[in-house]
Amino acid sequence: IVRLASFPLPLTSMAIRSLLLPLALLVLAASSAAVAQLEIGFYSKTCPDAEKIVREEMAKIIAAAPSLAGPLLRLHFHDCFVRGCDASVLLESTEGNVAEKDAKPNKSLRGFGSVERVKAKLEAACPGIVSCADVLTLMSRDAVVLAKGPFWPVALGRRDGRVSSATEASNELPPAFGDVPLLAKIFASKGLDLKDLVVLSGAHTLGTAHCPSFADRLYNTTSGLIDPSLDSEYADKLRLKCKSVDDRAMLSEMDPGSFKTFDTSYYRHVTKRRGLFRSDAALLFDATTKDYVQRIATGKFDGEFFRDFSESMIKMGDVGVLTGAEGEIRKKCHVLN
Repeated sequence: IVRLASFPLPLTSMAIRSLLLPLALLVLAASSAAVAQLEIGFYSKTCPDAEKIVREEMAKIIAAAPSLAGPLLRLHFHDCFVRGCDASVLLESTEGNVAEKDAKPNKSLRGFGSVERVKAKLEAACPGIVSCADVLTLMSRDAVVLAKGPFWPVALGRRDGRVSSATEASNELPPAFGDVPLLAKIFASKGLDLKDLVVLSGAHTLGTAHCPSFADRLYNTTSGLIDPSLDSEYADKLRLKCKSVDDRAMLSEMDPGSFKTFDTSYYRHVTKRRGLFRSDAALLFDATTKDYVQRIATGKFDGEFFRDFSESMIKMGDVGVLTGAEGEIRKKCHVLN
């Protein structure tokens, strides 16, 4: 039996159906966790209210700033793709080390203060027990649920890493300009497959992006032409916001019209050649990913996408985790003990 989280926000019928997780999803979470040496209910004796504390604080955070759901989910992604899900993305740079968060691909990350806020609540209740890596994993799940997306069980027991490298982040994060072969290679290095790639791309249903991450599609310095894989009408609208390749002032919605709601409209934008990044457009140039994009874009398989996303998030959350005596449990997420 899955004990469902009770969020103090109204749930749509789709969200309610997604909360009624099939047994297979719980089994996947448990079996995947066993391989990674994680455990559902890991804090049941040492900090029994851990998930409740995270959930309640997240409800306050998202109620005050709904646009933070996307950034918090992105923080988890960027953490897991560099050294695994070990909260290394949260560490500040020091005099002798440039940390992940200061790498060029991470300059636009947000939500660090929210993570510290939740961690402080947990430290007050259970000092030195719940890792920052687990906090971030739970927050990303709750961000999706609070944005009317699916709920999935999160196995816990991650420990916090002691190493954070900007160079590693620059080399290992999937680039916004990547094509499917490049992205698939990066995902495979983390134990994730092509389906995980196209499913997790659906996270672009939440959040915004700064111009430099996609403006090269609007202003090609070599030819001066707009990227032909981008709908010209959409490109014209983007040009009104992004005045140049280096324009860092403006933000564009990754899923125009519903960037605060977790849904399948992202895939409909992609089919219309209105995906914001080159990596979004690339999904139409591979037979496998194109088939999935077009299927979900019909709007008839929202439940299937919610289950797929849950499964892929469970897999990603187990990437490269530290357990047992590895790493540490940070008292504050931005600094080593």
